[in-house]
Amino acid sequence: MHPLIKDAKSRMDKSIEALRNELSKVRSGKATTALLDSIRVEYYGNHVPLNQVSNVSVLDVHTLSITPWEKPMVPVIEKAILEANIGLNPISDGTNLKVPIPPLNEERRKELVKLIKKFGEDAKVAIRNIRRDTNDHLKKEEKDKKMSEDQLKDAEDDVQKLTDEHTKLIDDILKHKETEIMEV
Repeated sequence: MHPLIKDAKSRMDKSIEALRNELSKVRSGKATTALLDSIRVEYYGNHVPLNQVSNVSVLDVHTLSITPWEKPMVPVIEKAILEANIGLNPISDGTNLKVPIPPLNEERRKELVKLIKKFGEDAKVAIRNIRRDTNDHLKKEEKDKKMSEDQLKDAEDDVQKLTDEHTKLIDDILKHKETEIMEV
């Protein structure tokens, strides 16, 4: 495989991974620790990710559990979750926190589907940009006589196949996430 095509595949894979990462943060009505990944808490003067000062786990489909490693962190973590404005209200028992995940209403589900489709479109644009960059570099190599016209055509076909595969993968990922969100 041509080095430019290998690079394009690697960059496209990273775009897919970035999409998956974004989608993991979108609430689907089910408890997932990824919902709290963006929360940072004050810890000895530094702002650190929540998972560095506590154990975050899924109790059941609609509840997250947070067990701080130090008892004085309970109110700090509770405050950080409330200030994050992500629609979650933690419940403290003094040593642990439980975070109930409220069910989504129909209107909110539709908004989330629009949001994930936007993420998907952004990922597809990134894939197409990678295709364009790669094809430009391949044409430059052909112009510099580093490859023949036939090799250029074959390489462009390979890049297009990669693009099609990754675009289909994005569609599959979005379809799965949409089904997850719309499930009541």
